[in-house]
Amino acid sequence: MPATASRGRGRRTINEINMVPFIDVMLVLLIIFMVTATVITPGAINVPSAGKSQKAPDKRIDLMMNEDGQLSLGGEVSARDLTETEAIVRIKEALASNPELPVMLAADRDLRYQQVVTMMRKLREAGVQRVGLSVK
Repeated sequence: MPATASRGRGRRTINEINMVPFIDVMLVLLIIFMVTATVITPGAINVPSAGKSQKAPDKRIDLMMNEDGQLSLGGEVSARDLTETEAIVRIKEALASNPELPVMLAADRDLRYQQVVTMMRKLREAGVQRVGLSVK
């Protein structure tokens, strides 16, 4: 039965929607969402961690890239500025006697990441089995 109001002489119906039940339902939903939002844990990303090795390899080839992208070989091979093809040839020569010899790639922090990835790809294509990144 519609609500009625009396003003003056007669009764007439009120043509308005009662908002109180709607507000009550919205407040209950708001409380439910606030409580469940604190219970739900956000999705975690499983990031791989770099573990420390027990001992660094005794024999390895150190390939260093400076901020300009110039290469130099250290360790068993004489250190001097090289082109990429010269460095790959020298590394292949060193790997001829020991194919399991690791290559440690040390790159300057200001060097573009793409250049490091490209060098790692070229080392893999050259047949280097073990490529490592040197970090501080």
